[in-house]
Order: sequence, then structure tokens, then C-alpha cells
Amino acid sequence: KNQAEKAVHQKKEQSKTKCRKARRRHINLVAEFNHRQRKNIWLETHIWHAKRFHMVKKWGYCLGNSPTEKSYRACYRAMTKHCLLQDLSYYCCLELKGKENELLKQLARICSTDTGLTFQEACCLSGRFEGSLSLYRADRYPEDMLGPVTFIWKPRDGSENRQLWIWVHPALKQDILRELKAIFQCTEPEEMCISEPVTTSVQDEKQVEVVTSLGNKRKKEDKEGERAVPVKKIIGDGTRDPFRSYSWIAQTTGVAISDRSMEILRYRLIGPLSHSVLTETLKAASVQTV
Repeated sequence: KNQAEKAVHQKKEQSKTKCRKARRRHINLVAEFNHRQRKNIWLETHIWHAKRFHMVKKWGYCLGNSPTEKSYRACYRAMTKHCLLQDLSYYCCLELKGKENELLKQLARICSTDTGLTFQEACCLSGRFEGSLSLYRADRYPEDMLGPVTFIWKPRDGSENRQLWIWVHPALKQDILRELKAIFQCTEPEEMCISEPVTTSVQDEKQVEVVTSLGNKRKKEDKEGERAVPVKKIIGDGTRDPFRSYSWIAQTTGVAISDRSMEILRYRLIGPLSHSVLTETLKAASVQTV
């Protein structure tokens, strides 16, 4: 009898409303996920892909390689009859800002009309269509090819300043970024553009406490009950150090080059119903004039 009573008192009280999976879950999923992607960054759709795909680590990212299903009929059916979405957010985006004539003058040195369209093609320059071309080192065509890229101009707003986005593969990003900085003679600004960590609460002391104690995982208890402990979100990607400058400015021409990797998401829709999906998903906002 004494042993039975002792066992009842020593038994840990647990909530009957939570299942075993919920009780064993990390006290803060965001902190755990940030800790697990310090070497290989996850895309926004990582959780969905991790449950259905074999994941591989490439170019500093964790990407879905092949589905776990034995049959590929679902993907084929979506491409031929419905709509299939691909997450291409691991592609790096380089943003150029400056005067249109200055941008076209220097960009003409790293491409050629012999290969097809260029940055100054009329249909692409208006911002209505996306273009693709192959880049070379400055004044070195047809030698020293850097690689293929895609680009899109921001539509004109009446000003001579334009904005250009160049999408490059992460394996080619460093070489192309180095060449762009060289032709525009861009240098790092005096004040380094460092992304401030995004926090979910104002309590900085608890944020630092959680980040330093991530190794203990489930041993840490939350004194505030159900409310999650705020943590700092990791900013950056596999090709960019979050604690280094990602913007360069030319002092003579005023052209600015910014690295927007993982800041602009990119998806590809394949299939006959792609336009229907976009039409139902995206709604045009009403323009209000002051």
C-alpha cells in the first residue's frame, strides 16, 4: 500500500487534452527550425516538401530532389491537364537601380546580339515580358562565358531611373555579381546594410536566452505556459552572409546593386490551367489617387 501511494505521488501530472506527439514537441518550433537550418537554408515550402520528397543539400539550400511516391502520374497529370507549381526561390535575385542609359551602356559589355535578345530589347525593356540571355565577362565575347540568366525590367514610371532584376543560379551568383560590380565600379557603402533580425516580441532578454540554449532542446521550460518564447529569425541564404553588406553603390554614376536572394520568392506554374489559377488567386487592387 505504501509503495502504491508513493508511486501515485511521484507520477508526473500531464495534460489529458494533449496527445503524446504534442507533449514531446519542442517548446518553440521556430527556434528548433532555425537551429536545424544553420548550414542549409530551407525554402518557404520546405515543410511541405520534406514530407513528400527525398531532400538533398545543394548550393547552401535543402531542396526536394525526387518524390517518395513510386509513381509520377500525379505530377504528369497536373502538367498535362491541371497546374503544377515549382518552388524556384533558391534562384538568386540581383537588383540594379540607376539611370536607364547608364545601365544599358554597361550591360551591353557582358552580352551580345549574336546570341539572341539583350537587355535593351524593346519588348523586355518595357517591363511586359521576361527575357533570357547568356552573360560573358566584360568585352570578352565569345570567350569566358559566365552562364545563362533571366531578367525583367520594372515598368517605366515617367522617370529616367529604372529598376532591373536579374535571376541567376546560386552556383553562378558569385562570379556574375563580381563582374557586375566591376563594370559599374561599385564599392561597398560606408554604412553596411545589415538586415535586422525579425523578432516576435520586444523582450530581448528572453530572445537571447532562447538562442543560447537551443542545444538543450526540450529541457528548457516555458514559464509563461502555452505562449511561445520569442526568438530571432535567421535572415540570409546559402549564398549570402546575413551579417555582411549586400548593397553596393557606384560613386560616379549612382548605380546601386543589391542582393535580394531569398527576399523575393519565385514560383513556376506549368499546365493548361496556370492562368486560371493565377486569375483566381491574385486580385487587382483598386488604384486610389490623392
